[in-house]
Amino acid sequence: MIRIAAVGDIHMGPDSQGLLRPAFDTLPDCADVLLLAGDLTRHGTPQEARVVAREVEGLGVPVVAVLGNHDHHDERPDEVTAILQDAGTRVLEGQATVVSIGEARVGVAGTKGFGGGFVGRSAGEFGEPLMKEFVRYSRQCADGLRAALEQLDEEGCDVRVALTHFSPVPETLAGEPLEIYPFLGSYLLAEAIDTAGADLAVHGHAHAGTEHGMTSGGVRVRNVAQPVIGRAFHVYHVPVPERLTAGGTGEVAG
Repeated sequence: MIRIAAVGDIHMGPDSQGLLRPAFDTLPDCADVLLLAGDLTRHGTPQEARVVAREVEGLGVPVVAVLGNHDHHDERPDEVTAILQDAGTRVLEGQATVVSIGEARVGVAGTKGFGGGFVGRSAGEFGEPLMKEFVRYSRQCADGLRAALEQLDEEGCDVRVALTHFSPVPETLAGEPLEIYPFLGSYLLAEAIDTAGADLAVHGHAHAGTEHGMTSGGVRVRNVAQPVIGRAFHVYHVPVPERLTAGGTGEVAG
């Protein structure tokens, strides 16, 4: 099994330095990689990004992240990304990265994603320029995710994970007011995941949501927003191909 630790929406600021580090220091004993599902800062300032960077630097496991809407608030996402990358975190936006875990190659494709809603209740690329821009941006994020997952398939990764901030499915939003579902995710992300294929999808953003969901194509989705999982991170177990193991395949656990 590949052990994937994940958490989102940690919303760190100057007063939270060291809050998660004791738990993160245990990661080499229980996980092979840490995924950060966006909203790592409160307002997207470089000062806050440096707090996050110190929290995850030198953990002993690879760290892969996407940014969230909070990380864009100060309109300096490139600076936030650079600070995290300088600390060794791989920050993705429409990109993919591969982590070697023993003989297995684990690919992570990431995008922040965006809103727009879900099948039957979604925004359309029609009307005013601002509305069309809204939907085009959501589609652009989804297209980037799909292309990144397809790249990982071409590279022959044994396990593929889709990492987003916004949700690809409505099931993991259960508990949030229905009125804000269109601002919490988009079916376009799920379409990208099902089209390209993945073994697991993780996201954040929906603090009052539900942990477990699934795309219509059968890909397991996990909402790892910290208020949902109620801990520093949660570990999910993903089976590796039979050729790399003595036993058979299994289900995603957790």
